[in-house]
Amino acid sequence: MASSSSALLNWRPSTPFYYGWLVLGLSGAGAFAATVVAGVVLGGIQILVAEDTGWPRSWIGYSASCGVLMSGVFAPFAGWLADRYGPRWLMPVGLIALGLSMLAFGWVHMAWQFFIAAVIARAVSQPFLIGVVPRTMAVNFFNRRRNIALACTGMYRPISAAAIIPAFSAITLLADWRTAFRLFGIFSLLLVIPMVIVMRRRPEDIGLLPDGAQPQSTEGQGDQFPTTRGRPQESRRTTSEVSTTEVSWTSKEAMRSRAFWMVSIVAFLNVSGSSGLGFSLVPYLHEFAGLSTIQATGVLSVSTFLALSSLVWGQVASKVTPRWCVIAAMGVSALATLALFQVNGLVAAYAFGVFWGLFHSALEVLLYMVLADYFGRNSYGAIAGAMRPFEAGGLALGQIVGPVVYDVTGSYVILIFFSATVQAMAMCLMILARRPEPRPPLVAQTA
Repeated sequence: MASSSSALLNWRPSTPFYYGWLVLGLSGAGAFAATVVAGVVLGGIQILVAEDTGWPRSWIGYSASCGVLMSGVFAPFAGWLADRYGPRWLMPVGLIALGLSMLAFGWVHMAWQFFIAAVIARAVSQPFLIGVVPRTMAVNFFNRRRNIALACTGMYRPISAAAIIPAFSAITLLADWRTAFRLFGIFSLLLVIPMVIVMRRRPEDIGLLPDGAQPQSTEGQGDQFPTTRGRPQESRRTTSEVSTTEVSWTSKEAMRSRAFWMVSIVAFLNVSGSSGLGFSLVPYLHEFAGLSTIQATGVLSVSTFLALSSLVWGQVASKVTPRWCVIAAMGVSALATLALFQVNGLVAAYAFGVFWGLFHSALEVLLYMVLADYFGRNSYGAIAGAMRPFEAGGLALGQIVGPVVYDVTGSYVILIFFSATVQAMAMCLMILARRPEPRPPLVAQTA
């Protein structure tokens, strides 16, 4: 009986391709569900909620900010869990908490109730379904294609937002915003079963190697793939063979390095500027550029959909290093932010959305590529989790700046200058955040 239960628990689907791609693809479904309560979506639908309830927009901003702050508090612990246990149980827990919270939105009638549900949903779902856990999984399953895998995890959220915002608006027009949250909550709960079946911690745990490489490929043949497409019986010489040539830092060593703290501050500044603008983009285009709410959400959707450019950035980062990609993207994003003052119609708004989406949407994932490039994979979850509070602080600041500035001044001028300035500061700091001195490979440490 025990052996039957163990066999059932360890069963996984057989794939005609490397199993890591299935794991990576399913993580995208989890990110889609979690994006419903992400700041970019709450910013895009805040008008729908505020007009129906009469709540001040700043209350929705407070909900998003507090939720992301709590996700930052929780992220270092989630990173440690990701290194130790992987996504198989962490992602389902995130989906259950998210689904129940979104179902609760269907019955809230006071601002403080909305606030509590939003904070719980964001605090758990962000690290488990969007941030630390899926990125740690990508770093563990991929080596040669690591930047591409990380680019995929980075583009899931903005592309999901591009689909969710118009879908949410359509459901709201047909029913109401509470019904929209209920439907997305049911979807989240349905994802729990496939997550438990498919997800694994590392490829070595199921007899595979990163990228689907053959065991002998660690001696100069790392670009080859298994002839039987990634079945576990092909590789029994696993973890030690992969690790012998990999330079990897522990989380304590990384956090004692100057590079880690500089990259973390860059993340804080970048997210402060980009999230502040993204959260208030729809209200700004509606009230100051003359667009309807539907047109404004369309611009935001196009901008977020262009996170597909992350795949291109992943390829470029493999050629010129992630650090220089971050520097270039931040400089262009700062200039694009100032150009928002010239947007006064639909064509100009879409031009801005395209330009902004091509450059700023890749910055978050590029910074996580920098971490993998600098510190390796063995403690990546803990290292990425340690950087997450900086991102969370930036998100909290950015998402509240716009609504508060609007409530006080009646415009978004200060927000635009704020966003451009902090992105320029982040670019300058990234120029100084050079790669730390390399540590010896793990084989040398073992010897």
